Amino acid sequence: MKIAMVGTGYVGLTTGTCLAELGNDVLCIDIDEKKIENLRKGILPIYEPGLKELVEKNSREERLRFTTDIKSAIEFAEVIFIAVGTPPGKNEEADLSAVKDVAKNIGKYMNEYKVIVTKSTVPVGTADSIKEIIRQTHKSSIEFSVCSNPEFLREGEAIYDFMNPDRIVVGVEDEKAKKAMETIYRGLVRADKQVLFTDIKSSELIKYASNAMLATRISFMNELSLLCDKVGGNVKLVAKGMGLDSRIGPRFLQAGAGWGGSCFPKDVKALYKTMEANNLDGKILKAVVDVNDSQRQVIISKIKKLIPNPNGKKIAVWGLSFKPKTDDMREAPSITIIEAIQKEGALIRAFDPVAVENAKKIFKDVEYCRTPYETVEGCSCLVIMTEWNEFRELDIQRIKSLMAEPNIVDARNVYEPEYIKKFGFRYIGVGR
Repeated sequence: MKIAMVGTGYVGLTTGTCLAELGNDVLCIDIDEKKIENLRKGILPIYEPGLKELVEKNSREERLRFTTDIKSAIEFAEVIFIAVGTPPGKNEEADLSAVKDVAKNIGKYMNEYKVIVTKSTVPVGTADSIKEIIRQTHKSSIEFSVCSNPEFLREGEAIYDFMNPDRIVVGVEDEKAKKAMETIYRGLVRADKQVLFTDIKSSELIKYASNAMLATRISFMNELSLLCDKVGGNVKLVAKGMGLDSRIGPRFLQAGAGWGGSCFPKDVKALYKTMEANNLDGKILKAVVDVNDSQRQVIISKIKKLIPNPNGKKIAVWGLSFKPKTDDMREAPSITIIEAIQKEGALIRAFDPVAVENAKKIFKDVEYCRTPYETVEGCSCLVIMTEWNEFRELDIQRIKSLMAEPNIVDARNVYEPEYIKKFGFRYIGVGR
């Protein structure tokens, strides 16, 4: 099918590329001329394992193209995906200005029947707003359909998640749109992996509800980790025991520095604001956010426990991105931690395999290092903020020999405490 993907951010670029890989003719649109110019050269604005190779392959085979010409893209496409950003607004509600701008352009340039699909994470009722904007902007009576097709891509695993989805959710209101979406996803459907068709409002809610539930599990475990610290329990063993219950399962029961990234923070808050707008008190959602915010202060207090006076001391930070396999620094816990200990006068040396360039846009006076070993040289404390796999099998004795003081705050429970303590480290994990 002929597909226009409006927006070449994380969701738009990944989805557009994967749709091209399935054999569709995909035209990706963005208002950022420099970004489009770079994409034509194979230079990507994000780091995602395997994505660069797929972009190059499908561009070479002419199934994937990039443009800033919204008019030609809308006229070209049978199906138009809206995948622009919906960042938090002034009051934490989703900012839909970019989505509305796309809807206006669709209404302005639509030349024949189109299926318009919201791929961006949007509050319930957005599809109705899009329909109304298109009707107000469009001067003739060309028919169109609006769908909701939320994304469920994990950063760092996005290509796999698209090609091997645990669910494809599509909200539709007419058969014509349903058939178009069935055609697009035909190559991914299996006997046990069917497309779940719903009404549009249910589809819009599913994405927010899913992220809010996952965030709730993490916040619950972080709160439980405080009790484990107090009474001497091990939160990893508690999580393992809980996860064996088939009603609960093991995923997202990890205690640590809290959740961050582009989805959980804004989606949980946006869902809370939607409840508030409907005169409902989202007590659980508010608590989920509060626990997550306070967990970062817990990590800071653990650092201060080992280094009561950080002033003038070097502190090493391993991992800057909010999670491994991505360079995404949005709402990363490392930001709060580094800024807090810098205010105490600490000198920060940091390492991350892929997120350094994005980190440089945020942090001042941080010394970026080339390897984990270089990072710990002369440091009084090592703080592990992202659980990159390459941190798990390093030479612990060498790390100790390079440090000024043998202190580790493991904010992601990467290491086993007893193993690290054998080398003479003072070690503090989370809930252990």
